[in-house]
Amino acid sequence: MTKVSLSRYRIVIVGNRGGTNVGESFERTLIAAKGDVCLLEAHDAMRAPTWLRLFNWHVRGHRPTRLFEFSEHLVNTCESYHAQFVIVSGISGVTSVALRKLAKRGIRTVNYLTDDPWNHMHRTRWFFEALPEYTTVFSTRTANIADLRNLGCHDVRYLPFGYDPSYHFPERLGPDDADQFRTDVVFIGGADSDRIPYCAAIIQSGLSLALYGDQWARYRSTRHAWKGYADLSILRKATRGAKVCLCIGRRANRDGHAMRSFEIPAMGGCMLAEDTEEHREIFGKEGHAVVYFSSIPQMIAKARWLLAHPDERSRLATTAYALITGGKNTYADRLETILRHAEEFIERNRRAGVNRDVRQ
Repeated sequence: MTKVSLSRYRIVIVGNRGGTNVGESFERTLIAAKGDVCLLEAHDAMRAPTWLRLFNWHVRGHRPTRLFEFSEHLVNTCESYHAQFVIVSGISGVTSVALRKLAKRGIRTVNYLTDDPWNHMHRTRWFFEALPEYTTVFSTRTANIADLRNLGCHDVRYLPFGYDPSYHFPERLGPDDADQFRTDVVFIGGADSDRIPYCAAIIQSGLSLALYGDQWARYRSTRHAWKGYADLSILRKATRGAKVCLCIGRRANRDGHAMRSFEIPAMGGCMLAEDTEEHREIFGKEGHAVVYFSSIPQMIAKARWLLAHPDERSRLATTAYALITGGKNTYADRLETILRHAEEFIERNRRAGVNRDVRQ
């Protein structure tokens, strides 16, 4: 397959910097390739006094306070920057009107949809109106592909999450870190209500559990296992320090896999993962690179088995690491996929003689 030249395009990204945000990974990839890139931080659309931001979010249907202002700023930036592509990460504040303006200027717009817009936490009318105006929507979950097409999206593709080798790599632990992060099982992510029974069951089984992320301290059954929030360094150390890394998606997001599905193997962890079609597509059959579970009792039984077989844990971690890091799964690879599809799309339209509105 011909490699896409990332330096030949002028691209505007709508995303965020900091943590493991995909937008920054795309930006860093393009800078390293000496491409022309401009990143607009998506959270700028949310900027407002706290009371106003909360009012707009909770009363006005999850509306970013500066939705229209930010969208117009995007259009103006694309014009002054002579952008060829706009890549939007997830549910960001770009209106249907702005997307139509960009299409009329021949600018191809892509949404890399990292959350499920039908999740009640994200569901919002303005975003549903905007989605069909994107030239292409790349979804990280297969579960909403049909929904997106039924909504009227012109071109919908499945594109999994990935990992960023600048962030996600095996961390070498010193003696102090090894003591601090040693645990039977680790889970890193938010305390969604459907995750509580799984993590509480691990604690009740007598296995040691370390939890990182939002809201775990709210629940009596999990608060004593909560270790705080994981920055990038802690993310790597906690993954390496644990004997077993638990991977559970978000039910409300209809996840078949999650960001951690790629991050755990890239950081050298042994993964115990939910048994889903997407996980099996990524990692293969049971026991090849990861171990699967489909119920709480099965999760506990397989965690105990892994803890009793350290050589097998090491083999699984090594196999999963080789599979993910050798399989074109970085966000640079995801960006190449997006742009390769764009090149093919443009070439087909050129041959067909369609007009400059690339949504046609």
